[in-house]
Amino acid sequence: MKKFLIIFAVLLASLPVLAQRKSVSILGDSYSTFEGFVEPASNELWYFATPDPNLTDVDDVKQTWWHRFISENGYKLEQNNSYSGATICTTGYNGDDYTPRAFITRMDNLGSPDIILIFGATNDSWANSPVGEFAWSGWTKEQLKSFRPALAYMLSHVKERYPNTEIFYIINDGLKPEISSSITEACTHYGIPFVQLHGIDKTAGHPNKKGMQQIAEQVSNAIGH
Repeated sequence: MKKFLIIFAVLLASLPVLAQRKSVSILGDSYSTFEGFVEPASNELWYFATPDPNLTDVDDVKQTWWHRFISENGYKLEQNNSYSGATICTTGYNGDDYTPRAFITRMDNLGSPDIILIFGATNDSWANSPVGEFAWSGWTKEQLKSFRPALAYMLSHVKERYPNTEIFYIINDGLKPEISSSITEACTHYGIPFVQLHGIDKTAGHPNKKGMQQIAEQVSNAIGH
């Protein structure tokens, strides 16, 4: 009986620790994908368990920046809604309509996390999506074809959609100056903390094992709890 009481006391003592584990959702693009770990599963991927060695040396989900960040900070994954090639706005490569994969289309599908990490705009920069001018309310479908108004719409909506949730924006290095500066301006406007990455090691424009570790370290140093 005494042994049972001791075990029961230990379990009770561990409950507060378990309850403190925060959940994390990712809203991202190819940098945050991995085979079998994105939801919806129909989202296109860049990282696979058996990768093309010419594209990346990342071959284990534990090597991804987000898995490292979550594991090393004692969090748990709520949902990873990342989609390769996704733009923030609805205009993608060659001026094509990217509405189905756009960040502003997927932002309502993140579960019920304690923390949201938004890691995007790389494709808006690479695809030469229209930058446009900021609009802070009353967005039209036409405006959302451009980066700045779509970015503002996304940040405004996410803050309203996920109250009492910590939201952070991760800014890739090597983006066009007008893209990076627009993110910092919009995040400042909405009071959303951001992490500016620097010196990330990449293969074919995407973080390799070393780059993934660098991202995890820089994000952890900035916002890890």
